Amino acid sequence: MAEIIQSITELQVDQIVVRDRLRPVSDAGVAALVASISEMGIMKDPVHVRRVKHRGGEFVLLAGAHRLAAAQKLGWEVIKVTCWTCTDDFARLMEIDDNLAGAEMNALDTAVFLAERKRLYEKMYPGTKAEAFKGNRHTGSLASDIVSFASSTAEKFGMSRRQVERIIASGSRLGSDEVRRLRAAPRAVTLKDLQDISKITETGERYHVVDCLVEGRTKNASAARKLWKAEQGQGHAPILSNTDKTHVRLEDAWKRAPKEARRRFLEAYGGEVQALLDEMRDE
Repeated sequence: MAEIIQSITELQVDQIVVRDRLRPVSDAGVAALVASISEMGIMKDPVHVRRVKHRGGEFVLLAGAHRLAAAQKLGWEVIKVTCWTCTDDFARLMEIDDNLAGAEMNALDTAVFLAERKRLYEKMYPGTKAEAFKGNRHTGSLASDIVSFASSTAEKFGMSRRQVERIIASGSRLGSDEVRRLRAAPRAVTLKDLQDISKITETGERYHVVDCLVEGRTKNASAARKLWKAEQGQGHAPILSNTDKTHVRLEDAWKRAPKEARRRFLEAYGGEVQALLDEMRDE
């Protein structure tokens, strides 16, 4: 699944590619690291990178985005690294665990990361879905090692199982556009806000609640839902644009589509999707 390339222990900073991260780096976090490194004269932990052979052997960041950004701010040319060869799933799991274990994360980031960790965990260990794992002669001691995701994650990160389940439920029901917009909210989004949003099934109300939080019109999602009901009664319900309506339909179709249908879609339109991603990254 993964192996460390022992011969690569440092790289040029500009050799490391940062792509497709679950969250952006925090300016405050980078500034704190820069101050610490400047005072102590060292960066105690290396960054982790992945050598991707099918991309010409490029080095892609796995864990340590804030450390890499701090090195760039300090004008470093070279940085210490631990270099891996690994699968896409292992790479994402390393990014997630590095952030959950070491970074200061708000409720939104925690929900997003735990929901993605659950998806990967159950993909790698299918028997853990809904606690349905049953050992047999082929699995051997694995039966005692692999428990449900919630139990495993609760133990790993020092949370209660119920807390993990609530965070995952909230994160798994958020659309990528909702996550992107909620990051810009002037007031930190709470777990209660995310739980309230996750319960909303009517598209117009979800957009309204997210808009209220992003624009600072209400203190929380509960107040935004009350405002929605009041405006509905007065005939002031917001009207979705054609772009919003199309986005909702596309997102719903993707979520409902089985894996094989998604693969066929990407085979047909993958080039166009990649071109759009490149354009967004350059903006």
